[in-house]
Amino acid sequence: MLQKLSKTGLSAIALTAAAATVAVAVAATGPAPASAATATATAPVDNARIAAHFDLDKGRMPENIALSPDGTAYVTFAAARQIARVTPAGTTRILATLPEPADGGIHTPVLGFALTTGIVRAHDGTLYVLYATGTEGLTGLWRLRPGGEPQRIAALPADGLPNGLALDPHSRTLYITDSVLGTIWTVPTTGGTPTVWSAAPELASTGFLGANGLKIRNGAVWATNLDKGTLLRIPVLRGGHAGRVQTRATGLTGVDDFAFTGHGDRILATLNGPSEVALIQPNGRHTTVLTATDGLQNPTSVALRGNTVYVLSAAYTTAKDPNLVLADLND
Repeated sequence: MLQKLSKTGLSAIALTAAAATVAVAVAATGPAPASAATATATAPVDNARIAAHFDLDKGRMPENIALSPDGTAYVTFAAARQIARVTPAGTTRILATLPEPADGGIHTPVLGFALTTGIVRAHDGTLYVLYATGTEGLTGLWRLRPGGEPQRIAALPADGLPNGLALDPHSRTLYITDSVLGTIWTVPTTGGTPTVWSAAPELASTGFLGANGLKIRNGAVWATNLDKGTLLRIPVLRGGHAGRVQTRATGLTGVDDFAFTGHGDRILATLNGPSEVALIQPNGRHTTVLTATDGLQNPTSVALRGNTVYVLSAAYTTAKDPNLVLADLND
């Protein structure tokens, strides 16, 4: 689907192909079911401003975000295979570039290019990152310690697409969504062989990408399904096993990543294709709180530090301005 990535970045043709590929995701989700609310009433998020712009020509399309206590953002750049640090002032520093597959990543399932996806940060500053390449030697979970070099600590199936990543610091377990295989894996923070935690049908794709964003909250694992436009909750049972999947929201066209606002189970979620952020209430109803007019261009990830909302946009289909937007959560 993509031409081989050059050493200096994606070609214009490759970017166009990437945009066409992601556009399939929007079509695959279909219209929102009648049961879902899609009201556009004013929501408690405002003062949106672009805090950082990223270099599209170098493949720096931001995919996922993890925050440190001081508001520094740690970001994966999908097509650049990079891990970066973005300061509150908007200064970007590349921390590491993951190895390029010998075939350029053309065998990466669905997307056809090697990409870095989920990222989380441990309390000691260690970063854990997912990498999908379509090759057995590189696909998997990678660790980057402060001042160190990236190291793969767990191999994941080359025919899958590891995407969302969440850390349970109490059990020292990392949870991983596979958007192609429709699976949630677990891996200890020390690394090792992944274990299938859930392969419930609700996680499966309908032809493009299924299980996507991932978070841990109050004894449960939460995930989105991009193709189905759903938000899912899976209780963690005694012994750490997966309980029955609960569908908590539907009609979330192109849903990608999400974050809890701190008010119970109220959630902010990025809707990639529509270039929107939605506020999802505990009853599943959702409203639009940020749009393309606020600077969003195919938003991929959202995080909160205090009342500050961080939204990454990859510009997969707009192919104009990958960026970091900040906004204020007012309640």
